[in-house]
Amino acid sequence: MTFDAIFALLGKYFSPLGAAMQNRFNILLSAAFVVGLAGASSPASAADLGLVTSAPVGNCSKLVFVCENGRQYPLCPIAVSVAGEVVTASLHTGRHGGAHVRLVPMGVGYRYAGRGVWLDGFRENALLNFGKHSQIACTLAH
Repeated sequence: MTFDAIFALLGKYFSPLGAAMQNRFNILLSAAFVVGLAGASSPASAADLGLVTSAPVGNCSKLVFVCENGRQYPLCPIAVSVAGEVVTASLHTGRHGGAHVRLVPMGVGYRYAGRGVWLDGFRENALLNFGKHSQIACTLAH
């Protein structure tokens, strides 16, 4: 039921002054509704949240972990904060594409954790973990 229908039912209780106030109230409600629709039509973008999600394709060469096993594991940014921290990324560990990893807040250092793989580090030194029993020492090469 609309406001007009509700006020029409209650119209016999309102004086002519009340009808004028009802009309102004309806105009105010309509204007608020239109302004609300205009604000709701543009949802918050990633930039409003402080994230940059358009990392260039093929930008994996900037963050590469060179490990003791002789392999290189590139970290491809997906979302980067305004401060320059990689928030989510794809860690390429083999031929089957990358493992999706996310930055986990730590007191000191950093941790990127994904399904079955995580990377603990401090500055350029890191430990790449494949499950509970496989750990490789790595160095971040820029």
